[in-house]
Amino acid sequence: MLCQDCGKKEATVHLTQIINNEKITLNLCDGCAEKRGFHSPLQGASFPLAEFLSGIIDKGLLKESAKLKGQRCPRCGIAFSDFGKAGRLGCGNCYKIFRDQLRDLLRKIHGSDLHRGKIPPAYGDVMKPIREEKRLEDELKKAIESENFEMAAQIRDKIQALSRNKK
Repeated sequence: MLCQDCGKKEATVHLTQIINNEKITLNLCDGCAEKRGFHSPLQGASFPLAEFLSGIIDKGLLKESAKLKGQRCPRCGIAFSDFGKAGRLGCGNCYKIFRDQLRDLLRKIHGSDLHRGKIPPAYGDVMKPIREEKRLEDELKKAIESENFEMAAQIRDKIQALSRNKK
């Protein structure tokens, strides 16, 4: 989309203002936005991801990465200590190579290394039975461990009914 003022450069600043239920939209390039007095409060600010990660990666992880100092990603050549400094991995293969260190880091940041995100609305109907089946399987294991076989039989029947409905 081209700038509404000069019509030459690509619009990078998009402003929307609503006054008296009337919407006004401006699409401007950086130069024209500056001329009008608009500037981003975040412009020039860096997101200190590397500093954040460096603060979280404790001495234990750094010692472990020092122990594995010779280990580098064979595809891109990055070491885990480089990840702590740069705040990003070099390639997709790094996730496999540094799996254990990343798992520890994720536990520190999120409290878990397992992602349980929201289900997109378009897939809700597909995922609900799958999640319900997983929940029932967990309940079944607990019922068997506690030797509550009557409950286990009921849960087994629910799982079988769910499986029949999926087909």
